[in-house]
Amino acid sequence: MTITPALVEARLDSLAKPPGSLGQLEALAVQLAVAQGTCTPLSRPRRLVLFAADHGVVAQGVTPWPQAVTTAMLATILSGRATSTALAAVHGVDVRVVDAGVAQPPAGPYPAHYRSAPVAPGTADLANGPAMDAAHFDAAWELGADEAKAAVAAGFRVLIAGEMGIGNTTASACLTHALTGVDADTATGSGAGADPAMRAHKRAIVEQAVARIGSARDKAALAAIAGFEIVAMAGFYAAGAAAGAVLLLDGYVTTAAALIAEKLAPGTARSMIAGHRSAEPGHGAALAQLGLTPILDWQMRLGEGTGALTALPLLDSAAALLCDVATLDEVLGP
Repeated sequence: MTITPALVEARLDSLAKPPGSLGQLEALAVQLAVAQGTCTPLSRPRRLVLFAADHGVVAQGVTPWPQAVTTAMLATILSGRATSTALAAVHGVDVRVVDAGVAQPPAGPYPAHYRSAPVAPGTADLANGPAMDAAHFDAAWELGADEAKAAVAAGFRVLIAGEMGIGNTTASACLTHALTGVDADTATGSGAGADPAMRAHKRAIVEQAVARIGSARDKAALAAIAGFEIVAMAGFYAAGAAAGAVLLLDGYVTTAAALIAEKLAPGTARSMIAGHRSAEPGHGAALAQLGLTPILDWQMRLGEGTGALTALPLLDSAAALLCDVATLDEVLGP
């Protein structure tokens, strides 16, 4: 049986409560049920896979942070002391960390949940030419797809992708500009703290990089403006959706990956739920392109999966509503 929004809404209206009385929670329950293909969806177990990579465009001065911060934050994540890992722990989320292309990985020894599988030591500078070639794109995609398949095989029902990579909002702005048609100014935000002058410089690079690929939006064109962790997340989404998992999206960078996944594997977006809308100005356009309404709009912009993790209790509430509440007939009897 195909689970349609109307079918889920009928189930919700049959529960022991006035129809529509839980407002947006009911809308989220519909999203979850349709994404999972059942009127009794589950929000557990869930896994966060955090993909990390470096970006050559950092050399252009598009961020106030040096590339070394990617390595430092990756080490913090592996230690369990990052914001993402703290939130994952409190919400009962399994965590894996994947190095998709960090130039200088942190020193070992590494925990069991860490996978070192760099496609290359960071992308090339997209301001001067393609960030990667088709072979690198395929390798990054397969890396993410492999993680999704493994997660579903291990029984995880909700998959979250997180990211770490200084400079990755520049690549995300390029992808959003290219795949939604929104202008470069809207697509380009402040990222991790760019001031107005730096943002203007970043915007010019985004506009020029997208102009360079012309009207093409195929794999080769997207490879020219993407990042290894972004393409890995796209593969993660496409494979996760194909395997029947619910995909809980985080912020701007992960949604750029979602745009790639939907472009190259149409229908992937049907499995997606948007955890939040970030403070990046282009995020709303990316979500609209995917047909998604965010759960939260709290002006978050950290990344690492933190917005999706913060939204998880509401996903749990939506699942409980459909699975654990008595129907009106059960309450009133024959």
